[in-house]
Amino acid sequence: MKKRHLFAPGPTPVAPEALLAMARPILHHRAPEFETLLAEVREGLKGLFQTTEEVLIFAASGTGGMEAAVVNTLSPGEKALVIRGGKFGERWGEICQAYNINFIPVDVPYGGAVNPGLVAAALEKDPQITAIFSTHSETSTGVLHDIQAIAQVVRKTPTLLVVDAITSLGVVDLPMDAWGIDVVIAGSQKAFMLPPGLTMVGVSQKAWAVVKQSRLPKYYFDFAAEHKNLLKNQSHFTPAISLIVGLQETLRMIRNEGLHNVIRRHERLAAAMRAGVTALGLELFAERPTPAVTAVKAPAGIDGGTIVKTLRAKHGVTIAGGQGSLKGKIFRLATMGYADSSDVVVALSALELTLSELGYPIKLGEGIRAAQEILQRQPES
Repeated sequence: MKKRHLFAPGPTPVAPEALLAMARPILHHRAPEFETLLAEVREGLKGLFQTTEEVLIFAASGTGGMEAAVVNTLSPGEKALVIRGGKFGERWGEICQAYNINFIPVDVPYGGAVNPGLVAAALEKDPQITAIFSTHSETSTGVLHDIQAIAQVVRKTPTLLVVDAITSLGVVDLPMDAWGIDVVIAGSQKAFMLPPGLTMVGVSQKAWAVVKQSRLPKYYFDFAAEHKNLLKNQSHFTPAISLIVGLQETLRMIRNEGLHNVIRRHERLAAAMRAGVTALGLELFAERPTPAVTAVKAPAGIDGGTIVKTLRAKHGVTIAGGQGSLKGKIFRLATMGYADSSDVVVALSALELTLSELGYPIKLGEGIRAAQEILQRQPES
């Protein structure tokens, strides 16, 4: 028997409380019991998004939430600005292209974080830009972009700031209202500790004024129709009932731990993981690392994909490799959602064994020691 461990940046491990809740007999989505459940979920999502506005729920992956944001904030002939610093930033541009939306790209080298001044300059040059599509935690590169600084630039203008927070919400602080972010998108398979299948979208008052005027085609992803039903503790169409039952449980877990403590836990685990891999002589890929996932350069002479395959096949540990032009060049270890100190130790010990087996010169235990020193200096709350 080989015990399996999941350290990929999505899907992430599912909390046992959610698994048990989702195993109960299914509710009917028009029954009073579901309305009561959804009322609680609505409030829990507002707390996590740090907003007084409603958070819409769709049965879709995070990409569905991204597409929903595009079709509800733009009309034919309008311009968008797309920040592209990885595969998921590039996805914003691909969605815009699918709807024949002209966009201005702000391209950032992989591993780099966007300079907010570039966004300010683009808006000054073309104030007719309707929306800026950005990524907070770029999962493909391990970079955390400075959304707070970008929001400070955008909130002074009529332009909307739309943020893919799929791997950052519930991992790092992202106060939607306080920072003035107009649309925030999340996904259930990340820090929400659930299987894939739900996308949650927070929409500001400023954004709603634009949504009402949007003329791109939409049917399922209609913000206005979903909002109307949500106010009655209903969904427009059949929801992913079991996932929302699980969401009720994980939102309770987050509330009981406290959002500040949840964020601190992620920072602590990521710091330990970074200390562990650098103690092994490895180099981090991101210049501004996200706590959601640690992106590591593959050592010279060893393919990153081989590291990923060996970890999975020989040690039962699943991590992620590089995507696109980064394939074989990096590997990524996540400590997100249902994760604690023991996960860092397990991941690093398996990584040490794998690197040693592949001929990389290390002293076994060095990475674990460095990580444990961080964990000891920063005890759990």
